Amino acid sequence: MEICRRIDVCPKLASLRSINRALAELIRSEQSYSSQIAEIIRHDPSLTARLLRMVNSVYYGLSTKVNSIEEAVFYLELRQIRELSMATPVIEELEKIKGNSTKLPWKDLWKHSIGTAIMTRELLSNTNVYVDDDTDYIIGLLHNIGKVVMAQAFPEEFNRVVATPLPDTASICQMERELIGWDHARIGGYYLERHKLAPEITHAVYFHNDPEKAQQHAFFAAAVQVADHLVRQAGIPGGFEVVDPISEDDWMRLPGWTILFGTGERETQIARAAVSSSLSRLPELLRGLV
Repeated sequence: MEICRRIDVCPKLASLRSINRALAELIRSEQSYSSQIAEIIRHDPSLTARLLRMVNSVYYGLSTKVNSIEEAVFYLELRQIRELSMATPVIEELEKIKGNSTKLPWKDLWKHSIGTAIMTRELLSNTNVYVDDDTDYIIGLLHNIGKVVMAQAFPEEFNRVVATPLPDTASICQMERELIGWDHARIGGYYLERHKLAPEITHAVYFHNDPEKAQQHAFFAAAVQVADHLVRQAGIPGGFEVVDPISEDDWMRLPGWTILFGTGERETQIARAAVSSSLSRLPELLRGLV
């Protein structure tokens, strides 16, 4: 099949198979020390820069500038360091495979991807779903990887989609299917399957625009769908397409919201309050990350 052949020749992402294993293991260890974590981070200039930008952002409100990795590790939660250690190598590799569409605002896509990862984790933490690893963060981080693959494997079709004003995500996917045969979600899901990632990750990416079709992985796909809309409503675009703005609280009318929180008024109000609080801080946090 021509679609599969083109995707198959796209470069593989080594970071998806081994996302900073040494750092991840050390952070999870009960005997980890700030100095040990700082020593591993010091060997990665890109991760070091992101870490210092993050801790010095207005989000943390520190009165004096932090210049050392040890100090930064002291101020940040281990979870946030682990999230940075996952996002940094993935984004660096995606930069290399995005094709020749260098004039597009790729930085906005990376910012949106990290924001969606943060909000996916936040949404699932407010449900009864227990996640004991980083699946919740990874599915948000990778949900639009199909757009990057599309830019590499189908550059002409990709540029046509980007140049066409469309009302919403469903219309974008429809145009992608008309031009290529698959939309970016299916392309991304297939690409991640080729990396032999777990089904909960590949299915969440594959069905993040149609979470009700994700079967046993519907909660993960639903969280990504809602997180994607939340981040875009916060003013962080989800790609390069020209689409209509999202209305306030639109995300509460998504199928994903109902899957996560049902239709009960009390549950909806509690979830909305928790999500809104996190969302209000998101733009400032991302400003220090990307």
